[in-house]
Amino acid sequence: MDPSGPKYFTIIDYVIFALLLVASMSIGLYYAFTGGRQSTTQEFLFADRSMKCLPLSLSLMATFQSAVAVIGTPAEVYTNGTQYWFIGCSYILGLLIPAHIFIPVFYRLHLTSVYQYLELRFCKAVRMCGTVTFIFQMVIYVGVGIYTPALALNAVTGFHLWGAVLATGLVCTIYTALGGLKAVVWTDVFQTVVMFTGQLAVIIVGVQQAGGLSETWVKVRDGGRISGFDLNPDPTVRHTFWTLGVGGVFLMLSLYGVNQAQVQRYLSSRTEREAVMSCYMVFPCLQVALMLSCLMGLVMYACYGNNSPLEQQYITSKDQMVLYFVMDTLQNFPGLPGLFVACLFSASLSTISSALNSLATVTMVDLIKPHYSMTEARATLLSKMLALSYGIVCLAMAYVVHLMNSSVLQAALSIFGMVGGPLLGLFCLGIFFPCANSIGAVIGLAAGLLMAFWVGIGGFFSRTSSFVVSPFNSTNTVAAVPDNITITAVTAVIDAASRPVGLHGFYSLSYMWYSALNSSTVVLIGLIISFMTGPTKGDDVASGTVYPVMRTARSLMYKLVQPSTCCTSPPERKQIDGHKEINGNVKEDAGTQEETETFLPSNPASHEERETSV
Repeated sequence: MDPSGPKYFTIIDYVIFALLLVASMSIGLYYAFTGGRQSTTQEFLFADRSMKCLPLSLSLMATFQSAVAVIGTPAEVYTNGTQYWFIGCSYILGLLIPAHIFIPVFYRLHLTSVYQYLELRFCKAVRMCGTVTFIFQMVIYVGVGIYTPALALNAVTGFHLWGAVLATGLVCTIYTALGGLKAVVWTDVFQTVVMFTGQLAVIIVGVQQAGGLSETWVKVRDGGRISGFDLNPDPTVRHTFWTLGVGGVFLMLSLYGVNQAQVQRYLSSRTEREAVMSCYMVFPCLQVALMLSCLMGLVMYACYGNNSPLEQQYITSKDQMVLYFVMDTLQNFPGLPGLFVACLFSASLSTISSALNSLATVTMVDLIKPHYSMTEARATLLSKMLALSYGIVCLAMAYVVHLMNSSVLQAALSIFGMVGGPLLGLFCLGIFFPCANSIGAVIGLAAGLLMAFWVGIGGFFSRTSSFVVSPFNSTNTVAAVPDNITITAVTAVIDAASRPVGLHGFYSLSYMWYSALNSSTVVLIGLIISFMTGPTKGDDVASGTVYPVMRTARSLMYKLVQPSTCCTSPPERKQIDGHKEINGNVKEDAGTQEETETFLPSNPASHEERETSV
């Protein structure tokens, strides 16, 4: 086969790809005409709050394990080695914090939209600002998610570009508008299985093509693609352990802690315990997805080595490498290219459908319902129309995504860092700081967004102008160095000489730090403005909207310092670190009790908006 020539699907490939679209559509139609037939907003938007943790966990994983990750992660590993794999370390805190802080707060308030929290904690203006920011974020992200796989497929196989875009966008728009959240969750489950199957099949066949497991390992090891811990603290270095393992925590919190698409799944679970368990169960799912994507990148390197198809000019972007590899190396296995394309579009469909459902929810609950009263039937119909309308808007957004001159993985994560970071900071300001007021929240969010676009857009123009990024300002490994000089030493020396300074150094901040920088800006500015304009008093904070940080910390410290009862007699002191001990029972002091009532109100439903329809 001519490696530079076009690759074509066989009939089997087209059949497998078509079956994916038909199956996804069928699930949507099934839930549209069974059960409650999506006749209420509770069923359409929240699946009657009856979902179990297993399908929820797979749906949580699939929502942001999009085609961007399936295409971008293997290309990243092929080019720069396995350093990106360390982002898996951020999954620990990135899921533990939502499970034990955000989910309890949101679930006990009986929210419909996560932005209702902002009105309960601050005011309606803050809620509107959060809602509009989220809509802007998700519309752009979905545009990336629709356009990316279609562009790669078109470039490698000649598959019609906008035919693929329309097929992806329209199918998921229709089944989301018809089947509601139940259809979205269960198609996510089906699409996750397809996604894992396609990746695993490509890895197995690719290893055989490379000469077996041992030969594959030797090639990637000798090629310098197995990365160690890069503990360089320089924040301008694109990928290090700190940028991925620490900066990635803030990115994960913006995705799994306060994003409506994820919170809506937590709120659709039967109980709070089920919601927390789904957050725990998504951890191994994400690790498996990350492992498969990284292994695919290593297998690609074992097959191609340093003779990259991009350098050979067989393709025009590294984001086309994965599909090129599938079509080039696995062409002799009929159906396998079609299976992987089905895998790729499964990831895309799951992301788009989740986004459309969440966009319809926040628009209905936050922007329309507070101003217009309507019957349940009309509200449900309008919710479906909103999902359909957002699908069309996101299809239009796909037309402008190609203007972004960046890898899809970096572009997508940058979007969430630039917009998701300020939203994360806004929620953290409300949940962890009782003194923050509404003025501080609004100005803090504005400052965070200003910082986000200043750094993000400045960095974009800096990269696309006359400035040429040094290859050593990333995790690229250095080839062909003398044996007596280590790669790390060479990289450190050249980095020191070429490190950007001044404003240009600020623009060169790693995109993985965007979320941390922007959320911290919101919290810092929000607190400063709150103290300048008069901090909120404890009595004015709505109960259940603030997490009792001090009480939790004191309780933890008490457990750590409490002597073992089997080794010592009970202490005679009656007060330990803010707690009172009476007859062997520890009771909290007045301040702690007030904090407890703030977080666990006796009647949590008292703060739920009295709604007859969503």
